[in-house]
Amino acid sequence: MVPFSFGGHDFLALGAGALFWPLHRALLVADLHFEKASWFAQFGQMLPPYDSLMTLDDLEAVVARCDARALWCLGDSFHDAAGCERLPGQAQARLRALTGALDWTWITGNHDAGMTDHCGGRIVREAMVDGLMLRHEAEPGEPRPEISGHFHPKLRVTVRGRRIARRCFVATPTKLILPAFGSLTGGLDADHPEIVRAVGRGAQALIATDTRLMRFPIAA
Repeated sequence: MVPFSFGGHDFLALGAGALFWPLHRALLVADLHFEKASWFAQFGQMLPPYDSLMTLDDLEAVVARCDARALWCLGDSFHDAAGCERLPGQAQARLRALTGALDWTWITGNHDAGMTDHCGGRIVREAMVDGLMLRHEAEPGEPRPEISGHFHPKLRVTVRGRRIARRCFVATPTKLILPAFGSLTGGLDADHPEIVRAVGRGAQALIATDTRLMRFPIAA
């Protein structure tokens, strides 16, 4: 975890793609996409059915590492509105244990806007917390500091002749987009026109390691 300041608040960025807010002992994650594989299976596209369990493994690990007491999911937590109903019994029990132990808030996204059974926690469309707007998709005209998800940003770099991709945060002084946390998620390049349109000029791609936060300018 590495220190990171945004909107007048101090955070810790995790390599797993989560953000920890020490003031509230709260984790922020985006785009879990629980039960994405089972959604595709309904239409005959068979994928390994372990995505939700793998995402839960990662989520439980960061909760324990940060000793979090609250958790904000910034939308598309389920791949569709009925995702919680399709969770296997073991996965649903683990998720309900988490939502019961933490002050848990689901912010709805475009995939899960109509969800009703959310395995515990509360559902909101967006939230303002200590001057920071939390929502699923960044709004270009939003003047207030805003934390969001939706775009699954990734940075592609060449290291020793090899082209590699890493999930990243995208940040400006007033916009912060979190990478997708889910195990079965693709992503947009950090300099994709839709991301640039959402955050404006002067953005940086941020990759967190255990000891440092690497910053890469994004060309408009």
